[in-house]
Amino acid sequence: MKRVILIFTMALFGLIIPVQAQNKLIVNADQGKEIISKHIYGHFSEHLGHCIYGGYWVGEGSSIPNTRGIRNDIVTALKDIQIPNLRWPGGCFADEYHWMDGIGPRDKRPKMVNTHWGGVTEDNSFGTHEFLDLCEQLDCEPYISGNLGSGSVEEMSKWVEYITFDGESPMSNLRKQNGREKPWKVKFWGVGNENWGCGGNMTPDYYSDQYRRYATYCRNYGDNYLFKIACGPNSGDYNWTETMMKNVGYGMQGLSLHYYTTPTGNWGKKGSATQFNETEYFNTISNTLVMEDLISKHSTIMDKYDPQKRIGLMTDEWGIWTDVEPGTNPGFLYQQNTLRDAILAGINLNIFNNHCDRVKMANIAQTVNVLQAVILTDKEKMLLTPTYWVYYLYKVHQEATLLPVSITSNTYELNGKKIDAVSVSASKDVSGKIHITLVNIDPNKAQTIEIELRGVTAEKVSGKILTSAKINDYNSFENPNTVIVKDFNEAKLNKGILSVTLTAKSVIMLEIE
Repeated sequence: MKRVILIFTMALFGLIIPVQAQNKLIVNADQGKEIISKHIYGHFSEHLGHCIYGGYWVGEGSSIPNTRGIRNDIVTALKDIQIPNLRWPGGCFADEYHWMDGIGPRDKRPKMVNTHWGGVTEDNSFGTHEFLDLCEQLDCEPYISGNLGSGSVEEMSKWVEYITFDGESPMSNLRKQNGREKPWKVKFWGVGNENWGCGGNMTPDYYSDQYRRYATYCRNYGDNYLFKIACGPNSGDYNWTETMMKNVGYGMQGLSLHYYTTPTGNWGKKGSATQFNETEYFNTISNTLVMEDLISKHSTIMDKYDPQKRIGLMTDEWGIWTDVEPGTNPGFLYQQNTLRDAILAGINLNIFNNHCDRVKMANIAQTVNVLQAVILTDKEKMLLTPTYWVYYLYKVHQEATLLPVSITSNTYELNGKKIDAVSVSASKDVSGKIHITLVNIDPNKAQTIEIELRGVTAEKVSGKILTSAKINDYNSFENPNTVIVKDFNEAKLNKGILSVTLTAKSVIMLEIE
């Protein structure tokens, strides 16, 4: 008998309402063909606020346990969710970052002003060697964003050579002089970032020419083959995608997409991370569901030029963006992280999974202390946010086969508007285990769901649940375990049919054997 594991990621609130119509789901366990890239579960860390300094990097002399200046507790936590890649150094910071300022003895590295994020002084103590050491400690792949906005072709070309060339050259000799004899392996290389905005305010035609010029000199050295990622559209800028596909085509391996969810849809007053009512919750979820439409429409344009889907759509910046916490530096983008954010994360990850034929990477913004962080720190203290626990539950999808599903969902209605109450994706791993993740969006009603598993026989079910008393509950340094994963026993298996009561405001992982 095959062993099957089912994971439900269901974000629900409210009380169980027996009269609520039952949701129905069919999982075709014997029909999958597309692989969910592990890189959909990637992360993003910019020189912004306390993501690097006060986050990962404490320095070798710190009393906080560290390995070569990098915090041990953060490394352990990220390894536990099997982080597959890490994007650095930005973000907007990438296109003002000059990599040679961040190598060599730290006390001799020049300082700079971080003009994008708070106008603080960047001392460049965390640079190329430190970042790639971090990736080695995390056992993840580095994703470097090169400076196209304010840097030169020569500068970017030399950075690739410095990192990856295993021969005799000025750059490889400089690397050896700085303590690294053998080159690193770096696959993912961004040729600029947000060049429609902070990366130079370029038009798509101008950027596409610049991309081709810079990418030409990003060489493959030895057996290190670059996966070159071009700056893609801002949200719904479909003309940018059309222009890049037409002008660059297979000259790139990936095209980025950036979309942030704001509760209000207003970049001036985005809304509080923790103080929100049901209308604000409904609007937040409605705004994050736009991701489905964006990916579908950008994919349709890409399909016209690339029907074989050789070019990946890389959603390498996404997440919720709220107003900063009161009393914090507005340029540091520090916000709390509630159960609402866990629900939002589950929805987006389901969307990425379901579009894995085109979406090959996604990077939540950002890993530590910035925006929708999975980790928050305060000096020696560290906590895991509700969003972290979604990644903990979803990690089973990495490199699994996407399974086709068919769902009939109830709707969640408020103020005359309605959205589907349940979001879903499913996969089967190489051992034959099946994972299903569902998000119940309704804040007032628990959902029951009947799941038919086709093409597989199952005999036993168990599970885990992420929930809390209120939708705006969060983990604090005083109470770090308010929203955590616990055992779940509200799933029943009978003759191949799985009946589950989706607990209010929850993320649920079920295992079926």
